[in-house]
Amino acid sequence: MKGLMMDYPLTLTHFFERCRRLFATKTLATRVPGSPLFRYTYADFCERTARLAGALEALGIKKGDRVGTFAWNSHRHLEIYWAAPLLGGVLHTVNIRLSPQDLTYIINHAGDTLLLVDQSLWPIIEPIRKDLKTVRHYLVMPDTAGPIPAGALDYEALLREASPVREWPQLDEDDACGMCYTSGTTGHPKGVVYSHRAIFVHCLAMCMTDSLGISERDVILHIVPMFHANAWCVPFGGVMVGATQIFGGPNPQPRDIAEMIQAEKVTFVGAVPTVWIAIKELVEKEGFDLSSIRCIPIGGSAAPRSLLELYEKKFGVRMTHAWGMTETSPLGTISRLKSYMEAWPDEQRFAVRAKQGYASVGVELRAVDEAGQEVPWDGKSMGELQVRGPWIVKAYYNNPEGAKQFTPDGWFRTGDVVTIDPEGYIQIADRTKDLIKSGGEWISSIDMESMLMAHPKVLEAAVIAVPHPKWVERPLACIVPRPEHKGLPDEVVFVEAIPKTGVGKFDKKVLREQFKAWQPKE
Repeated sequence: MKGLMMDYPLTLTHFFERCRRLFATKTLATRVPGSPLFRYTYADFCERTARLAGALEALGIKKGDRVGTFAWNSHRHLEIYWAAPLLGGVLHTVNIRLSPQDLTYIINHAGDTLLLVDQSLWPIIEPIRKDLKTVRHYLVMPDTAGPIPAGALDYEALLREASPVREWPQLDEDDACGMCYTSGTTGHPKGVVYSHRAIFVHCLAMCMTDSLGISERDVILHIVPMFHANAWCVPFGGVMVGATQIFGGPNPQPRDIAEMIQAEKVTFVGAVPTVWIAIKELVEKEGFDLSSIRCIPIGGSAAPRSLLELYEKKFGVRMTHAWGMTETSPLGTISRLKSYMEAWPDEQRFAVRAKQGYASVGVELRAVDEAGQEVPWDGKSMGELQVRGPWIVKAYYNNPEGAKQFTPDGWFRTGDVVTIDPEGYIQIADRTKDLIKSGGEWISSIDMESMLMAHPKVLEAAVIAVPHPKWVERPLACIVPRPEHKGLPDEVVFVEAIPKTGVGKFDKKVLREQFKAWQPKE
């Protein structure tokens, strides 16, 4: 229709150029073990990103080529986050904690043309180089001392010699800009591709006041790995608004995180619950100041309600539950109290906040039972969570077998079993594979874990299903006691540590294998 606004593609180019013009003096920093934070400005970042794009172009990277990263969180990783998609390439962040077999499969399946590798991580890549069939160039980012490995290119030397890109290519908003592989528990990991439009609208939704409210005034600390679901897309949103951003560097530990929060007056920092459990122990013992934090988005797995209450009542810091997946870019839901709930008693408020929240703007959700019928929003009926929206995956990359994850009417089957209450808040009962069916009744391992971790003598707890001669399955609790307490009821198993996935979640498949021959007490 004539007279409508002219078409304007929603691409990351707009965010980058906005940042270059408006926020040149703002700060980016990276933790360097044993040294002060490395700091530079957004102006430096933009110039280096343009140079990196020029270097990639000179190496033959063209539109649609996959550019892999194998790196910790850092300013260099942020540079490639932008250089590849601005050039028309596809950023592929590779999980550094996967097995050599999975790494080989993922890099080959994606067809990565170039791989950027932190020097400290090169020993992981070197043994599988011969098996990586599509990688033509390796760029090594010098995050540690020593010579650049033979056969690889020096990232910093390349940038010094490169001519910066002065005019970005015209891109379509539906062009691919990034991809990430799921850390699936069965079969090969599956690839999820993100378009420019998907990331663009996701960032807008994430930065809304009624969402995570990321703004120019924030000091963001990146602990969520940049190789996992775009670090929850926060590096893109942070550049969009010109926030101060600090990157956690190589393998940050709880003490590193607490020190940076205190010293840099961090206002926004997300991580999985296991990280916050460890930081809680440290803060209680040594009194680190977390009072600058205005928002802790917490996801990856459900946080026990006791953790939310402790952080707010004891540390004065509010955690914000959210839910998402690699397949949802990742924001799906956010647990914010509605205005009239703020006056409710603590018991009611924390009951709501312990849920995973209601759908983000742009996301539709429903819960469906085993018969394929949508269950009512009554807070009791359980069903598999299904979602759809502008940044929700429509298909897996080059994986026909993944089609079973999608319904004929276009919904993504998440594999999470939830209830939805009349206010629209979802509560995850479990993953479908983690639900325990005992005597014909479903038992939620998450509910049991939350109750166990509320006990003052328990540090961590994971509940798994084990075979039972009478009840088919019964729950088994694997517990890490707090150091000062070693005695608890004997219908649990004490372990030194609960195994974790590459992104810090409890790895229940390892526990199930470990205790598959466990015999219940009579």
